Amino acid sequence: MNNNDYCIIMAGGIGSRFWPLSRTKKPKQFLDILGVGNTFIRQTYERFARIIPVQNFLVVTGVDYKHLVLEEIPEIEESQVLCEPMRRNTAPCIAYATYRLLKKNPDAKVVVTPSDHVIFNDTKFLEVMLNGLAYAESNDALVTVGLKPTRPETGYGYIQIEKNDAPGCKDTVCKVRTFTEKPDLDTAKLFVESGEFYWNSGIFIWTLKSIQKALSVHLPDIADIFSKGADRYDTPAEEQFIFEAYSQCYNISIDYGVMEKAENVFVFAADFGWSDVGTWNSLYLQLDKDENQNAVQNAKTYLSDVSYSMINSASRDKLIVIKGLDNYLIVDTEDVLMICPRDNEDVIKQTIADVLAGNGTDFI
Repeated sequence: MNNNDYCIIMAGGIGSRFWPLSRTKKPKQFLDILGVGNTFIRQTYERFARIIPVQNFLVVTGVDYKHLVLEEIPEIEESQVLCEPMRRNTAPCIAYATYRLLKKNPDAKVVVTPSDHVIFNDTKFLEVMLNGLAYAESNDALVTVGLKPTRPETGYGYIQIEKNDAPGCKDTVCKVRTFTEKPDLDTAKLFVESGEFYWNSGIFIWTLKSIQKALSVHLPDIADIFSKGADRYDTPAEEQFIFEAYSQCYNISIDYGVMEKAENVFVFAADFGWSDVGTWNSLYLQLDKDENQNAVQNAKTYLSDVSYSMINSASRDKLIVIKGLDNYLIVDTEDVLMICPRDNEDVIKQTIADVLAGNGTDFI
């Protein structure tokens, strides 16, 4: 392992698209939604621990989730958990970790990763990560990881590569032309057919020097806020400083704030099997199905004339009886029962928003 290689795990989201299973007190990254015996964040740590020294991990999360991080990753020290006092999207999150780490090791090379993705080929994945770290070390580059799309997915962002690089792009580094957030279905179909677009994994690789420079150029106000904490990071004064810093930050993603504007952005196009499992429908696609294409998790069921549906239950002691449903999502927790069309993410998203708006915080 290289002592200059670091991993920053972003674990501050609330996983609202997985409501009612994912809740504010214990969001998606701290759940074993796949039923594999490990939570998402634990799987993320174990994957990267094969190439990153344990002391070189930082986890950025909400202040209320610090204890959950330490429960899931007891190998790391408390000082390796950076607590955000409020949610401000990925740019402030990355800026905090960047300037905190600059104090410790300004020569660091860093992988920044979400905490809740599924990787199907760990060996190939780690090979791409190591190649990306080596590329970042030798070039002033902001590297992102793109996955060859297998379907016109509307729930993912897309990265377009420079057209003249397209034929030889697989498993190589290519110049990024554009980023597009979650297109509609017709646009997604065009993207896939063109061969120029890759799914945006949300995984970034760079040196601290490269991302510090990019933040200073493209988000100078945010860079200035966090640069002022140099003498307070990793001291008792850090908590108060970070509260004040986040109070001054606006909500902005690193994609919109930096990656879409910088000239030195490259993509490592890969094919190691990936899903961000960001929605119930994307989870359905990953699960084993019965002969009627139903996916059943942790549930005792009696199904009649039911097809292409997903059933998730909090208790195996309850018998769930369903008749005459096609393409539905049924999620049964201790205090919420949700029944929605399965493959219409907009309907599910709006339904969840309406329910939460009409019931205060009781069910959040």
